[in-house]
Amino acid sequence: MEIFSFEFLWALAAIILIDVVLGGENALVIALAAKKLPEDLRRKAMIWGTFGAVAVRFACVAALTYLLMIPGLRFVGGILLIYIAWRLTAGGDDHKEVKASDTFWGAMGTIVLADAVMGLDNALAIAGAANGNWFLIIFGLLVSVPIILFGSTLVSKIIERHPNSIFIGAFVLYAVALQMIVAEPLLKDYVGLLLTWVVTILPWLLSISLTLTQYLYSRKKAV
Repeated sequence: MEIFSFEFLWALAAIILIDVVLGGENALVIALAAKKLPEDLRRKAMIWGTFGAVAVRFACVAALTYLLMIPGLRFVGGILLIYIAWRLTAGGDDHKEVKASDTFWGAMGTIVLADAVMGLDNALAIAGAANGNWFLIIFGLLVSVPIILFGSTLVSKIIERHPNSIFIGAFVLYAVALQMIVAEPLLKDYVGLLLTWVVTILPWLLSISLTLTQYLYSRKKAV
């Protein structure tokens, strides 16, 4: 993957959008977990909790980067990301399972544990978008730090003011997922039967179709 090629720039943009969409949710969890602490401890718990969460995420991304080299796992990862993208705009996740703690270490434990569970979607998306490029992986993790620290308020305001902006994140996840599936080694013989331009454009067309379908479904559901 050459720097400044379309593939590189797409992966870079995808990672930033993934961090904004999924990292904002993690920021909200951190805020909820620390809300019962005094102001000085709350800030400290949120800062250290963020670094703990990023460390967990780095371990997840590193592991997933190597696991995705195993035949069959790119396909599984792609299907999982499609599910995550659909769930992202389906609603119904109000974080009731996140319990606020009144002690510093209790809040820290909740933050790291919640991010270990919730951060898997972010880690999988970054690993898939980076496609083994460690510069992009490290960049994605560094970008996630300020987003997790300061992003919950900003992201929630953007989504509250422009609810349909969430579909941009869903589209990016769909595109990354479908590109992972197309790159699956076990499907190489089948994908090889298609013309090169078809293989290139197919994930984009399917991503647009899935996003549009979900948008129309959400509009119908809201009526």
